[in-house]
Amino acid sequence: MLVYLHGLNSSSRSFKAGFLREHLAPHPVRAIDYPAHRPEAAIATLEGFFAGLEHPTPAVVGSSMGGFYGQYLARRFRFSHLYLINPALTPWAFFDEYAGQTLTTADGERYQVSREQTEQTRRYAVDHPCDGVPTTVFLDRGDEVIDHRIAERLYGECGASARVLAWDGGDHAFQHLDEAVALIRAQLDADA
Repeated sequence: MLVYLHGLNSSSRSFKAGFLREHLAPHPVRAIDYPAHRPEAAIATLEGFFAGLEHPTPAVVGSSMGGFYGQYLARRFRFSHLYLINPALTPWAFFDEYAGQTLTTADGERYQVSREQTEQTRRYAVDHPCDGVPTTVFLDRGDEVIDHRIAERLYGECGASARVLAWDGGDHAFQHLDEAVALIRAQLDADA
């Protein structure tokens, strides 16, 4: 089983969620909606989801803010593998850039980016991810929203527990999903 964690202002009905479902079948793919823009509520929702999951060790794909939350949750729950797509590993920097602006979620909820959100994200940071959680990081170096070098540096030092695959070009939407899904499928097939 694979669980997909969407990014900020996205949803379980995003293009990536649908792509994963279609291209990883017959492996089950679950995607849930959670308030990615409200860190404490996001963590509460996601912890409740994983605590109630019947499959004890799912693989997890987190995109952007979903990667940030996935990284934190991988230290609280047992995942067979954590896949990060253009992860927002330091979201407080992202939130600072948009402080005071109004953004809209995929469900149409409007919210204003606040200092409180910025500080809440810091509570869930993983400063040293090289603790044995099997992780694959997929990066487009042309990401216009998140600095890919952060993930490359943090996970590039992990040795055997993590691998970083980065492509020149691309963008935050991630233009190398075919390549990423092929690797995810190979791992799911091997674990089945």
